[in-house]
Amino acid sequence: MKHKPISKIVIVGGGTAGWMIAAALSRVMGGIPGFSIQLVESEAIGTVGVGEATIPQIAGFNRLLGVDEMEFVRETHASYKLGIEFVDWVREGHSYIHPFGSFGIDMLGVEFRHFWLRGHEFGADDPIESYSIAAMAAKAGRFDWPRPDRPRSPISKLAYAFQFDTGRYATFLRRFAEGAGVVRIEGQVVDIAQDSESGFLTSLTLANGKEIEGELFIDWSGFRSLLLGQTLGVPFIDWSNWLPYDSAVAVPCALGGRNEPLTRSTARPAGWQWRIPLQHRIGNGHVFASNYMDREHATSILLENLDGEMLAKPHHLTFTAGRRALAWDKNVVALGLSAGFLEPLESTSIHLVQSGIARLLTLFPDSDFSELETARFNAETEKEYRDIRDFLVLHYKATERDDTEFWRYCRNLEAPDGLAEKIAMFRSSGRIFREENELFTEESWLAVMLGQGIFPERYHPTARLLDESETLARLQHIREAIAGTVTQMPTQAQFLSRHGGTIAMHNEAL
Repeated sequence: MKHKPISKIVIVGGGTAGWMIAAALSRVMGGIPGFSIQLVESEAIGTVGVGEATIPQIAGFNRLLGVDEMEFVRETHASYKLGIEFVDWVREGHSYIHPFGSFGIDMLGVEFRHFWLRGHEFGADDPIESYSIAAMAAKAGRFDWPRPDRPRSPISKLAYAFQFDTGRYATFLRRFAEGAGVVRIEGQVVDIAQDSESGFLTSLTLANGKEIEGELFIDWSGFRSLLLGQTLGVPFIDWSNWLPYDSAVAVPCALGGRNEPLTRSTARPAGWQWRIPLQHRIGNGHVFASNYMDREHATSILLENLDGEMLAKPHHLTFTAGRRALAWDKNVVALGLSAGFLEPLESTSIHLVQSGIARLLTLFPDSDFSELETARFNAETEKEYRDIRDFLVLHYKATERDDTEFWRYCRNLEAPDGLAEKIAMFRSSGRIFREENELFTEESWLAVMLGQGIFPERYHPTARLLDESETLARLQHIREAIAGTVTQMPTQAQFLSRHGGTIAMHNEAL
């Protein structure tokens, strides 16, 4: 039972995602005899490069590569991220934080939220974020590493991610990958050869006439999906009925305003604006629906709401929310934008590349390309996109806003079945179920459902085992423990300076 191992990998597309793929494959599989990775990219083809914010899984990816965290932070001019602040999403003047990590402490075998709901009956009206170390530290502009050696302290449960310059991250990973033997080839693909019987790709031809042979092809060619979509004809499934925005404009600006370790999302009349503070600048963008707002108006809204001097010309993007019907067909695996697109509202773009890489490594084929592995890859990818889609739709569906045609459309759209069930269950009893290890945890669903104004009618009966005085005392103790811990944490600028994570100059506002 011998099957020939695959040894020739060809990646089409560079940028952040392309070099993430190359770095991970070379790290894990580079020691296999005869194993080679070639990455084809063209400087003439721009990259999207706006996904500067991440979620905590990025730290695990960096550890897989053996990357030193402070070197990474310096090289990419990164800042830390403890969550996302949503401004004006429920109604104008309202805001809430979706923090990383947990809320409070589970008690009597029941999730903390049920005791928090019980406390509301007794007049304890503190917002749920008061019981999150990540939310409270972010609002105070403070950061420190988690302390698992102090299990009784709130800081033991701190989770974090990064906000970084994606162009610098691509350069950082390219050095890593090329040092592990990855070969970069400059050029544009002009022809793709396929086996006449199987339809499998056999080689690519570049504009300069160079032919590149491969056994497994990774499609990171962006929205055009050159290999999977155009060549193999895998159709695109349009989700714009649930996610109706199709455009974005992005621009960096100089540092200004308050720069906590948070990504900020501010709702606008036909979409939303992101704000991502790094060490050396702020990344800004405006995602909008062109059916409800034209490009000029969207750009003016963005430029009128910058906290510092504009550092480059606005960059415009168009897209359609959805996914390819298959992410793996024949000997082509699509990752990132080639496989689908879900807007950056919850900073999942880079994660979807990362999770696709992990899935590919787990199901890495040999020369027979078993349909079992391919089917599993496609099923898991489809589920992940669907789960994230539902979480994104929640932000639009659960709103009180009816001040524009766009928001009236969003609040009246029919939620996907899975989301509708989650909302109904939470509203009825405060219960949340994480389906088959989906990306977003129960705590994430809790933060956004409460933040978007969905409040449960009941809570778990076990919470009634604590009387009023005991319930209020425990809630107060948790709030005070978190608040006390936050005051002992350094500011983000102090943390970066102490641990050698700053670039040449840093702003104390960080």
